Amino acid sequence: MTLAVDVSGLDKRFGDKHVVQNLSIQVETGRITGFLGPNGSGKTTTLRMLCGLLTPDSGEGEVLGLDFRREAERIKRQTGYMTQKFSLYEDLSIEENLAFVARVYSLPDRRRRVTESLERLGLENRRRQLAGSLSGGWKQRLALAACVMHEPRLLLLDEPTAGVDPKARREFWDEIHALSAEGLTVMVSTHYMDEAERCHDIAYIAYGRMMARGTGDEVIARSGLVTFRAEGPGADRLSRKLADRPGVAMAAPFGSALHVSGTDRAALEAAIAPWRRDPLRWTQVEPTLEDVFIHLMNQSRDNFA
Repeated sequence: MTLAVDVSGLDKRFGDKHVVQNLSIQVETGRITGFLGPNGSGKTTTLRMLCGLLTPDSGEGEVLGLDFRREAERIKRQTGYMTQKFSLYEDLSIEENLAFVARVYSLPDRRRRVTESLERLGLENRRRQLAGSLSGGWKQRLALAACVMHEPRLLLLDEPTAGVDPKARREFWDEIHALSAEGLTVMVSTHYMDEAERCHDIAYIAYGRMMARGTGDEVIARSGLVTFRAEGPGADRLSRKLADRPGVAMAAPFGSALHVSGTDRAALEAAIAPWRRDPLRWTQVEPTLEDVFIHLMNQSRDNFA
């Protein structure tokens, strides 16, 4: 196993806010690692420190075999970074934006590289369209094309599909998996559970601290959660009544059904016992990643509070 990212003791403060706290992260080459966690948990800060855009207060290790503190400039040249907000020029066409990026990286044979990028992301028929007139999904494709044009070894994606329709999201992820199959290492922050499930492994960060790490199945297994699902008339409306009962770590509606979870089976069953009768139907189910996500959120403390 070769590691594209192997960093430990990562710390970053902004004033009196400890945004990243003694964080260690290892990512295998060619893997897609999902970054999950509440807003303000240090996901973006971590990504920016790994690629040299932010200087950590402390920490050591390597990114792409290079010292991530001393050789940040070399790491930047081998990294693609897609920000939350579309950051290309809206008054330039798709083709003009890609040509500009090719010049920034001093790429040889720029015309060919631009053409190949247009074709790979399905942008050739829109090459003369102004970037500012594109929908969210097409802006996303353009941003991804710009990020991988210089053939990076590491791709960092910061909530890349926020506000994008489901079809565009699926096509985007198909392309990410195709790039990963070619050996590209990908780290992506997301709030979408279906996207987290498409990652090879996930890292859950809550307010600067690593709370869970592993594949989706491993994170679920290690959570220790027992989950019951209630179905029937008004099942989803029980969440508030159950949320504060002893033994209940989480009670959340899922459509017209309800998931109730806890780590102590006996206490959990005692909590739901008054409602465990007709017309409600109760079954024990495997916890979902979303169950674990909510459980971990409830355990964490907002360092901005």
